[in-house]
Amino acid sequence: MTIDKITIENHIRALRFAADELTQQKLAEHVGVSRQTINAIESAKYFPSLEVAFRIARVFDKPIDEVFQCHWKSK
Repeated sequence: MTIDKITIENHIRALRFAADELTQQKLAEHVGVSRQTINAIESAKYFPSLEVAFRIARVFDKPIDEVFQCHWKSK
């Protein structure tokens, strides 16, 4: 199977608001990255490393696949 296109979506914004409206800044501090990085990840302009993705999931006490989903279309 040849993978044609991969899209990755995340639920960070929804999770932040469900967590007492956790700010991007506070999430960034918990994860160890900048607020701008969280903003870029949340808006799908940047995809985090696996380590950062796992750190984000851990902040919300969620499995990584409840925070990030990968969708692909094959040729």
